[in-house]
Amino acid sequence: MAALDVPSPALFAGLIAATALALLGAAPRSVPRPATTAAQAVIGVVIGVLAQPGTLAALAPQWLPVLLVTLATLAVSMAAGLLLGLRRGVSALTGMLALTAGGASGLVAISRDLGADERVVAVVQYLRVGVVTGLMPLLAAVVFGASAGAGPAPAPDAGAPWGVDLVFVVVCAAVGLGLARLARLPAGGLLGPMTVAIALNLAGWSFGAQPPDLLVELAYAVIGWQAGVRFTRPSLRLVVGVLPSATALILAVIGACAGLGLLLSAATGATLLDGYLATTPGGVYAVLATSISSGGDVTFVVAGQVLRVIAMLLVAPLLARLAAGRGAGPAPGV
Repeated sequence: MAALDVPSPALFAGLIAATALALLGAAPRSVPRPATTAAQAVIGVVIGVLAQPGTLAALAPQWLPVLLVTLATLAVSMAAGLLLGLRRGVSALTGMLALTAGGASGLVAISRDLGADERVVAVVQYLRVGVVTGLMPLLAAVVFGASAGAGPAPAPDAGAPWGVDLVFVVVCAAVGLGLARLARLPAGGLLGPMTVAIALNLAGWSFGAQPPDLLVELAYAVIGWQAGVRFTRPSLRLVVGVLPSATALILAVIGACAGLGLLLSAATGATLLDGYLATTPGGVYAVLATSISSGGDVTFVVAGQVLRVIAMLLVAPLLARLAAGRGAGPAPGV
């Protein structure tokens, strides 16, 4: 999967391997709950460390238009998800989580906890990431005049020692899971550790820590495995049948978000290209590379993307639970 440049290759590898074994009747029925909770916590920390103080500070002068555009992106993507939920066999809840534009790995990790079909969510979320990542450089160059590549992205800082990284993850997970239980937070396995990681980062108490790569890959693999072991032949046919309509809706969301990018540009004085890149519904690292190579305002673009991911993961479970409470739970037999 990594050789094919697939996003989150360990998650996809786990999904494919578990699906194949499940269809052959050779997979266990489920993944142990402690393993999935630990994997959710690690992914929550991965997302939380994106919230760097300097990056988010770049939005301070334009926080209101950026926030409004972020909420509009959430509304557009969830409306598309509700349309997907009109398809037979796909609940409104599953459709909403499948097409919510932000934090694909996080949404896949929490979809089953919220009562959605994580198989559909996993495939459609990564279809979204793939379509957005594939089209974004082309649209940036043809429509918004991005130049084709100056140099490579600057090398990341060395960061904290491996032991500090591990302690940071353990602290965020332990404190976050405890607080999530006390607050009865929906999808607390991910949102609790994510919130603690954000708080420590913004307070300057993370010491440059990042979750260790091996731990992150294991977490992604567990989340992919969790979705894959539940595949049956009927559910596989359902997922394949959803792909054409999901693709059409993803293209519509991309177009709507490009329009929101134009509004953001007009409201903040950013260039049309920066407005587009800041609102593109997915592909954060491809967005970063395009912004760097075209000489754009990288800090503004990344800040907009990070705010989108965090906002989506905080708001989506709450709205999804509201939808489920109104009878939009998973379809029987799916």
